Order: sequence, then C-alpha cells, then structure tokens
Amino acid sequence: MRTQVVIIGGGPSGLLLGQLLHRKGIETVILERKTRDYVLARIRAGILETGLVNMMREAGVSERMDRECFVHHGTCISYENEMFDIDFHKLIGQNVIVYGQTELTHDLYDAREAVGAKTIFEVEDVKICDADRDAPYVTFNSGGVEQRIDCDFVAGCDGFHGVSRTTIPDTVRKDFEKVFPFGWLGILSETPPVHDELIYANSNRGFALCSMRNENLSRYYVQCALTDKVENWSDEDFWDELKRRVPEAIADKLVTGPSIEKSIAPLRSFVSEPMRWGRLFLCGDAAHIVPPTGAKGLNTAASDVHYLYEALVQFYQDNETNGIDHYSQKALARVWKAERFSWATTNLLHRFPDQSEFDLKMQRAEIESLHYNEVAQKWFAQNYVGLPY
Repeated sequence: MRTQVVIIGGGPSGLLLGQLLHRKGIETVILERKTRDYVLARIRAGILETGLVNMMREAGVSERMDRECFVHHGTCISYENEMFDIDFHKLIGQNVIVYGQTELTHDLYDAREAVGAKTIFEVEDVKICDADRDAPYVTFNSGGVEQRIDCDFVAGCDGFHGVSRTTIPDTVRKDFEKVFPFGWLGILSETPPVHDELIYANSNRGFALCSMRNENLSRYYVQCALTDKVENWSDEDFWDELKRRVPEAIADKLVTGPSIEKSIAPLRSFVSEPMRWGRLFLCGDAAHIVPPTGAKGLNTAASDVHYLYEALVQFYQDNETNGIDHYSQKALARVWKAERFSWATTNLLHRFPDQSEFDLKMQRAEIESLHYNEVAQKWFAQNYVGLPY
C-alpha cells in the first residue's frame, strides 16, 4: 500500500488534518487502534477557539457546528462569594464557542467517509520505520495480517501513549513535565447549565468549574486529591461539594440530577521537543499535554494541525520545504504560550497542599487584580480565545 501522508491516530486532530489535506488533493491513510464507536464514546472538552472554528469551516465540516454551537462572549470567575465577568467581545472583539469534541469528531468521521478516504481501525503493533530518511514507511497488524504503507510523511496524532513520540530517539528528544498535586473529579449530567457562561471558581475548599455541552447537558468539576477514587463520590456528595465552592447565588440556581458519566483526571503539563524528526511530525497530545484549566488541549492540537497542514500543502504544491523545516519551531513557540496560560490559570484558581498564608494572600491579590484591572482581563481574554497562528 502507498499513500502520501500516513496519519497515526483517528482522533480529532488526525481527522482534521486528513480532511484539510484531502481538500487540497493530498492523499492520506489514517490508522486508529480502536473502533470508531470507541473514539466517539470518549468525553472531552468542548471549548473551541476562533482558530479551530475557522479551520473546521475551511475543512468544509462546520455546518452542524455553526448551527448547534453555543457562542460564548466571555467567562466568569468567582472567589468565595464574589463573581465577575471577563467580556471577550468587549475587550478584544472575539469569542469562543461550545461544541462538544465528540460532536466535532463525529462530523469529521462523516466527512471522511463521504469522500471515501481510507481509515483503518483496530490496528496493532504500529511501527514507524525510516522516518529519518527520504522514504519512510509504517507497518502494522490488522485482522491478524501484517501490513505496510509506504509514504512521504508520517503525522503522529496518536496521543501521549502512542508510538509516534517514542519513535524519536532519546538522544534527540527532550521531555519537560510538571505534575500537579491534584486532579479534577468531573460529572456529566442531563441538567440545564447553571449559567450562560462558564464559571471558574476559586474557594477555600478548592477549585470548581461549571460548564456545559448544550441546553440540557452540563459538565461540572471539583478539584480532588490524586489518591481519590470515583467510587468514593456519590452524586449527592458531588453536588453538595460543588455548591460549597461556588457563590451562593449560583448554588441556589443549580439543578442537580443523576450523573451519566463520572471520572477523575490528573493535571499535568508536558512538552516534548522537537516535534519533528526527519519525515515524522508530532501533533497534539503526542507532543504536549496541558491542564484542562483554560481549555487548551484540543485547541493547541489544532494549531499544530494548522502549521503542519500549511507546510505539507507548501511542499506538494510549491515543492518548497520551508514550512516543513520550521514546523517544530513554529508549533512549539505557540505551545509554550498555551502551556504558560494553562499553568498560570491553574495556579490562580486551585488550592495547593503546601500553600502558606502568604501564598493564599498573593493568590487572592492576583484574582482581585484580574477582577479590577482591564489590562489583565485583556491578556486573559486574548489567551482564552486563542493566540493567532
């Protein structure tokens, strides 16, 4: 088998890259280790930056997104019983949208199937070979049969546990990591959102987040210990704790109900450099992880896709390698800015086990500075809606 670009990973970043390249006449094959149904069952964030929204439109898969999404012109931050708005539209004239990652992935799969682009599911033992040479190839097992795809380039969109990053030799690759001493306990419930905008809450009991997927589907989180377990939390316990962490006016309006999904996610920051080795390129979680504070995970993956898409189009249409040669440098420059925003917002809103009284006073001063300082709010808004590519 031969194709121009092998994309390892059938999540949203791999699918988006494949769809964009298809519209430029560049052939791709996507390899996914799970089934389509498994990928679509994963519950992920739903905040989309302006850049990702524009890429979905360029890829020709935005019709349902544009019709069903929630436009968010700002967000809310609370501390104890105080709450204030950060008005993105007023501050910088932009916004974000809420559209579930599951729905976005569904749209991309439908588009790929409609054009007959090849996706191979349930692949095993994927190996990337000769990536540092001019003729790379990928081998894998499908249905008990060993197969090989020759290609020009390999895009590693296979997440943190995939094979792409570890294909880059240890002598070349350097990893940077910070593990935070807490996680997020999250539930999904078929209840109306408590507020029109997201609420990021700092309280003396820890962080909380009030989010949503649509008018009848809400997503809520509370900070918890890394040693905590989902089975330790009944739905009633979760709702009671959430109410303690948000302002009284919000707690009084909260509509509770049975959870339809409950999980605990650890928080960490991770970056692997470089994001290119020969003809292998890393995208998204294969190269970097951000804390969910600030909703940068999928959006930072999308910026990688943007840079790689432009580089490959430049290569095939203009026989120019400048985009490929500078892909890692350009992608990492934006990645580290997104990491900084996520790290700063996490530090601003969470309780840390080793915080002193002085640290807590400084944290409160930082939140109040954001509350009353328009320059600080503008910086926050610019980063939240997404830095330009």
